[in-house]
Amino acid sequence: MKKVYLDNASTTQLRPEVVQEMTKVLSEDYGNPSSTHSLGRNSKSILELSRKAIAKQLNASAQEIIFTSCGTEANNWILRSAVKDLKVKRIITSKIEHHAVLHTVQSLQNEFDIQVDYVAVKPNGEIDMSDLVDLLSQETHFTRKISSDKMKKWVPDDQNLNNSTEEIKTLVSLMHVNNEIGTVLDVDKVGRICEQYNALFHSDMVQSVGKTEIDLQHLHIDFMVASAHKFHGPKGVGFAFVKKNSGLQPLFYGGEQEKGLRPGTEAVHQIAGMAKALDVSYTNLETERNHISDLKNYLITQLEIEFPSFVINGTSDGIYTILNVLLPFSDDKTAMILFNLDMKGIAASRGSACQSGSIKPSHVLAEMLSNEDLKKPSLRISFSHFNTKEDIDLLIFGLKSI
Repeated sequence: MKKVYLDNASTTQLRPEVVQEMTKVLSEDYGNPSSTHSLGRNSKSILELSRKAIAKQLNASAQEIIFTSCGTEANNWILRSAVKDLKVKRIITSKIEHHAVLHTVQSLQNEFDIQVDYVAVKPNGEIDMSDLVDLLSQETHFTRKISSDKMKKWVPDDQNLNNSTEEIKTLVSLMHVNNEIGTVLDVDKVGRICEQYNALFHSDMVQSVGKTEIDLQHLHIDFMVASAHKFHGPKGVGFAFVKKNSGLQPLFYGGEQEKGLRPGTEAVHQIAGMAKALDVSYTNLETERNHISDLKNYLITQLEIEFPSFVINGTSDGIYTILNVLLPFSDDKTAMILFNLDMKGIAASRGSACQSGSIKPSHVLAEMLSNEDLKKPSLRISFSHFNTKEDIDLLIFGLKSI
């Protein structure tokens, strides 16, 4: 049975060049980068050359690239340090962010009593820019009140307390490409808005790095994160872009690696593999983008023929690697759709209820769809350059047979 992999937003197949690069480093360059002998120095050289290569692809400074284990770690670190160390008292985000951001923000709200505002989401899954401007332009002066037990608490000015006020620091956290529906945020516009209102800007770019051009020197952005396994690199490694002199502090302690910001012996083979994966992705970007875009358009055409009442969740002009569709299936066929596809060798994912045994609907689709539509099967198909038209034909055949 031919295996059809259409779940590339979840993880991607390693490129052969990446496997070759990692195998070489694993077998030959096994020194600890912190060691001063020749083997250590050689590993350190691989580490720093990888950092420079990644920085070059994104037009950033090498010293602004910090290696982490994944995007989730990087998001947690940036958001937590922003509140704890940079004294951010307000975070503006959206309810369609990845849980690595949403759950972290909720935890920080409970722990530090920060203000959290959620920017409105349009029915097509796009961020409402007007609402973002409204939120940033709202009065953000809070009063620091000292209670009788000397505990500090932030309360709004309009409570008419006779205490001194100061403007609170705000951070905006909005992802570049939504991992479920593929909508693309205008990060350049958001960055300029944040700069206008003196707010920090953090963006989860896990779904866009390696798949679209990113110029960090010309974006008004303070922090971004990426994960290697989303662009045909290895799992267990990612990086954060941290703007110079940001003031971020470590998430945990125990070593001086990564300028003391991310201690722990570096996974040199994974970092080298990540740098190679990013290099190959951007070298082949135009060719692979055209190929994948053709596949996406072909799938949409086939769906229009075979399931004319299907609906695209999000926008048709989202990222070319993701298509999320609402299928016109009856209730009795909804629950087992992924199982039936899997039995036919087709790997995809659901953007609705019952995903991985959960009875909760997708938090992203819940912001966009009616309760009735949430009960219907939504399927996320995510592509890579490894896919072919035959894969699409097999998916359509599999859906028809259900």
